[in-house]
Amino acid sequence: MSVPEILLVLALGLAIGSFLNVVIYRLPRMLEGESDESLSQPSSHCPTCKTRLKIWHNIPLLSYILLNGRCGFCQAPIPWQYPCVELTNACVWLLCTWHWGIQATAFFWATGLSLLLALSVIDWQTTYLPDALTQPLLWLGLLASSLNLIDMRVQHAVWGAVAGYGSLWLVATVFERLTGKVGMGAGDFKLLAALGAWLGPFALIPLVLMASVSGALVGVWLQSTQRLERGGYVPFGPFLASAGAVQAFLGGADVFFYINWLL
Repeated sequence: MSVPEILLVLALGLAIGSFLNVVIYRLPRMLEGESDESLSQPSSHCPTCKTRLKIWHNIPLLSYILLNGRCGFCQAPIPWQYPCVELTNACVWLLCTWHWGIQATAFFWATGLSLLLALSVIDWQTTYLPDALTQPLLWLGLLASSLNLIDMRVQHAVWGAVAGYGSLWLVATVFERLTGKVGMGAGDFKLLAALGAWLGPFALIPLVLMASVSGALVGVWLQSTQRLERGGYVPFGPFLASAGAVQAFLGGADVFFYINWLL
């Protein structure tokens, strides 16, 4: 990739990351009925002083640096989430174009991974996996498969979605019948269904294994550092999303090798 192409992809990734921050902040509040805002209205404003932001306050990543991480009006601190999401998404878009080249395949994968990023942050903060994001992710995977933009036959994409939803639904249902407790939300079923549409049914076992191991390790670490109460809940969505991203770039055989080496 040439330098202008890299800069263009980074700028696009930062801009989309900035929009993801809006989705992450507003969508859960819209679903809970806590806000009459939409994703487009009102325009960007400081959540503390409610002052409408100027154009130069809204430049992804750069504005955060120039403002020293504080609101330009009331000096309230800007959460680290904003630059982190923007930078992460820019890196995701750059990695996709480096891996698949500047073509439609890279665009579809980058869009799908951006949705996974938004879902991960929302789930970690609220334990929600909104249909407004999981459903577009599912349909985007099926569309990419039907257009031959990903290495996945349509039949495999459909069965991947079915197996993804059905497998977690079955596990959660059996767990609830045996223990009387809800161990997993329906949003996790839908997220794995969407990942199955992108990666196929044969990717689901290593994907869930990777997500389970990494989630358990993070949960143990959080408890050991007293950041999670005993019996507390660690959202599964971010680990499913992370495992799906690894699977996307490494491929099935490499993921199996990685898991065998890890265990």
